[in-house]
Amino acid sequence: MAKTVLQSININKYFSDPVRVQVLREVNLAIDQGEFVAVTGKSGCGKSTLLYILSTMDTDYEGELRIDDVVMRGKTEGELALVRNEKIGFVFQFHYLLNEFSVLKNVMLPGLKLRKHSAEEVEHKAMERLKTLGLEKLALKMANQLSGGEKQRVAIARALINDPIIIMGDEPTGNLDKKNGDLVFDIFKQLCEESNQTLLIVTHDQGFADNTHRIIEMEDGRILKH
Repeated sequence: MAKTVLQSININKYFSDPVRVQVLREVNLAIDQGEFVAVTGKSGCGKSTLLYILSTMDTDYEGELRIDDVVMRGKTEGELALVRNEKIGFVFQFHYLLNEFSVLKNVMLPGLKLRKHSAEEVEHKAMERLKTLGLEKLALKMANQLSGGEKQRVAIARALINDPIIIMGDEPTGNLDKKNGDLVFDIFKQLCEESNQTLLIVTHDQGFADNTHRIIEMEDGRILKH
């Protein structure tokens, strides 16, 4: 049986500004290793809110979150930061690369921050990730010299540097044209099929979602189907 890498149990979320509004209702889901899962639904249905809770970036919720079979409730911000750096690779709609650094250095940064390996080992791993994504020729270019599609692929390489158990994406193809969006999808699919990488991607792109293993459809803070 596949190992469950991420699980939410009865997660509820409220915003209180100025009145208390419930934005997530009794969210129960489990993601197994090697699954490629899309989260879909109309704007405002709670997709991104859920993703920020699942990635431990938002800790103000009711219910239980387990990552790699460890309960996240009660952990300090430092402990959660370590979980995020070690267990989760995050790809945003906007790439958030640092323009003052080379492509290689951008990919290395989360690895250097983790301090599990020497700088030489992190650099070697970063080059391996860039090769996997066909970006090794861009390694010494500055981040601001890249096209939008190249930047997003570098962001994926960066998300992979610490061998995360899950990659989460918030509209990672949202700013890309169809050609580059398809390329990013193909990279995700390849990671899943060849490396058994687990992926949880929030997307408005129904074509993207339809080609994943499973769609989690949300409406008004609830999961309709999964």
